[in-house]
Amino acid sequence: MANGGKDWGQSPPDLEEIINSIKNKLGGKFPIGPILIGIAVLVWLASGIYIVAPDEVGVVKRFGKVAYTTGSGPHYHLPRPFEAVLKPQVTKVRRLEVGFRTVVVGPPARYRAVPAESLMLTGDENIVDMQFIVQYKIKDAANYLFNIKEPDKTVKKAAEAAIRDVVGKNKISDALTVGKFQIQQDTKRLLQRILDEYKAGISIEAVQLQDVHPPKEVVASFKDVASAKEDKIKFINESEGYRNDILPKAKGKASQIVNEAQGYSEAKIKQAEGDVSRFTQILKEYRKARDVTKKRLYLETMEEIFADIEKVIIDSKHSGNVLPILPLQGLGSFKTKITDKE
Repeated sequence: MANGGKDWGQSPPDLEEIINSIKNKLGGKFPIGPILIGIAVLVWLASGIYIVAPDEVGVVKRFGKVAYTTGSGPHYHLPRPFEAVLKPQVTKVRRLEVGFRTVVVGPPARYRAVPAESLMLTGDENIVDMQFIVQYKIKDAANYLFNIKEPDKTVKKAAEAAIRDVVGKNKISDALTVGKFQIQQDTKRLLQRILDEYKAGISIEAVQLQDVHPPKEVVASFKDVASAKEDKIKFINESEGYRNDILPKAKGKASQIVNEAQGYSEAKIKQAEGDVSRFTQILKEYRKARDVTKKRLYLETMEEIFADIEKVIIDSKHSGNVLPILPLQGLGSFKTKITDKE
């Protein structure tokens, strides 16, 4: 577009020419200096407007010292050099690698070991190679920005100190097997306490062990030890299973024997009590009729004696007609034979 013989589409307009054109149109009486100063002041004042994102916190500095903090949304602070604002991301979870570094994210991922950070001494004087990750967030933006220098480096060094202290109180067998979770929790608590003492304004979200193993030089020996421990556990479990199978059976058999003995004892006691009661009743009847009772007792006794015996009963009146050598063995087909001849 052409204007005054110049093509504004090809090159930006010259500010001095624009001012001179305005002055000429106004007859040279336009106070351009104060207006420019006013515009500069407005721009300077407008530079204090700032917006805090939802995941940020605004930390306003006044002459280099923390004055106040602001939440998300638009805000205003005094322009420089009076005030300035920093806006750290407080919801972002930061990740630190200790004992290793990620070389290629992948897939497949590639890592590089850092033995100076990962090798540490256990409580039973063994060396273990432990690689882990620390995750943290900002919980106090002002302390995070002004109380510590190089936060990542500070957290990493504090994490190394914390985990070395924790591992130094545990055996290597715990660090390699069942004690990993407890080591993570203890390290997290100790690391948080250290950073709180520094007033670092940091919240430790997690300490996660990635790889825990003995040094490469002794891996084979540790595998042998682990196999021996697994065999030990297997044998213990087998013996406990055998014990758990045998003991209930033995207890059940013992209980059965005791119950049978108690039943036998009670039966004998009841039988004895019944015999006593029967004898008492017989004695009472005997005293009333001695001869009758004697005869009845005699007959009952004979009945019991001859109940299972093969026998021949001969009337005494005819006993003289029977030879003494009478072969009575052939009478086995008869339980009882009574001979009564007139």
